[in-house]
Amino acid sequence: MFATVITAAAATTVAAPVAGLLARRAIVRSGNARRLRITGSQGIDDQYFTRIGGLDQWISVRGEDRANPVVVELHGGPGSSNSILANVSRDWERHVTLVRWDMRGTGKTLRRSGAKGQGEVTFDRMLQDAVEVVEHIRERLGVQRVVLLGCSFGSAIAMRIARSRPELVDAYIGTDQKIFDGGRDTADYYAALDRLETAGKKKELAGVREMGPDQRTWSAEQFSHFSRFASATDPHTFAAMKSVVMKSLWYSPLHSLREIGTFFKSFMVSAAVLPSTAAFDDWADGTRFDVPFFMVQGACDLVNTPARARAFFDEVQAPVKEFTLIEDAGHFAVYKRPELFLDLLLTRVLPTLPRTRQGA
Repeated sequence: MFATVITAAAATTVAAPVAGLLARRAIVRSGNARRLRITGSQGIDDQYFTRIGGLDQWISVRGEDRANPVVVELHGGPGSSNSILANVSRDWERHVTLVRWDMRGTGKTLRRSGAKGQGEVTFDRMLQDAVEVVEHIRERLGVQRVVLLGCSFGSAIAMRIARSRPELVDAYIGTDQKIFDGGRDTADYYAALDRLETAGKKKELAGVREMGPDQRTWSAEQFSHFSRFASATDPHTFAAMKSVVMKSLWYSPLHSLREIGTFFKSFMVSAAVLPSTAAFDDWADGTRFDVPFFMVQGACDLVNTPARARAFFDEVQAPVKEFTLIEDAGHFAVYKRPELFLDLLLTRVLPTLPRTRQGA
């Protein structure tokens, strides 16, 4: 969804002489690699491909203590790999074993087999893949259940697993939570129009008006255009893309220069999944969850607004539930303020887990 606006953010970030830029990148990547090292005898640091849904898909498993609870993170986009954020979330790995997965059409999974080798890139296929990943991790790490962390588009997948397969899940955390309402609420569309008009973006404004407010009629290309215009006029999201996403991608010791190109290509390959989601309705699917249920939203998020997430949350029935706003943050809030998210994990989420999975 964010391919074009991330490219714009990249242009403002990578604006120094090439030689000096590459030298600086090498120094920072080396320091990040040292910070990411896990050397303790109880730690785990595995990156590998495994067969998921008939496709070799990339998984990372990292943590300081194998006895800690397991958090399986589902990234957003679609196509926005969170593996680039390893340095941002490094402190989380002292308290949980963090599992990251590049979905089909994304990142290292995309690079492995190419765009034509990704098979069926649909929401249902991605949902089935996610269940397989959870079951794979349960067997590999010897745990009964995992904490599911769904990020933006990934929260739509993770929430469906938490609702329908509670036997796999210790707790659910949705951040930048994506809530579908069958197209009833068009406030986000008209808010984007207002921002484009205020910014004097006449061409973009005309294009969004021509699309109309009913997302159920939009093509994958139109979804991408709307996301670009909406995000580019959201100052908090645009700033986070520069300071968190692009900075992490450029300095990631886990990604080569060629893989930076794959990161952007992932959005184009994965966009095909978007039109099929426009008629989804999370209220109709059900608001009862048999697991602890947490939402964490940026108070200033104009992409997946906290108001819509809160409206759904208020109707959720769960053994434990809590809604947290991160002030002065938009989309990517928990990666903009990873220390606040860690505090939430330690003080709210992990205490709800069975004692055998709480770790130290």
